[in-house]
Amino acid sequence: MKQIYFLCTGNSCRSQMAEGFAKKILGDQWRVASAGIETHGLNPRAVKVMAEKQIDISNSNSKLIDPQYLNTSDLVVTLCGDARDRCPVTPATVRKLHWPLPDPAQAQGSETEILQVFRNVRDEIEQRIKQLAQT
Repeated sequence: MKQIYFLCTGNSCRSQMAEGFAKKILGDQWRVASAGIETHGLNPRAVKVMAEKQIDISNSNSKLIDPQYLNTSDLVVTLCGDARDRCPVTPATVRKLHWPLPDPAQAQGSETEILQVFRNVRDEIEQRIKQLAQT
């Protein structure tokens, strides 16, 4: 079984959404997890916009990188520059991808505007995971 790891700074938004989509889209052919360089807790807006896609991430929690899981992954996807730059060194056998997505937790404006930023990032993650599934 292939193994994928989604990494972000705080494992609160982007990596959690990626994990949710990957579990749905990649199915049981992949072992899927996410983690962060730090733990910032699960962002309630990420939960809300994922629920709009019928994916429940409300029981997820923010986790630190597990070196064992990292080093045995087939693919590691970083979703921000901070995670890419601070990710521990991995064996050469681990393929890495970097998806430089904006941090929706930094969005400003009205609640409607902020949620739209979350949706935009969510939809970009969904498309990228669908592309991964085709390779």
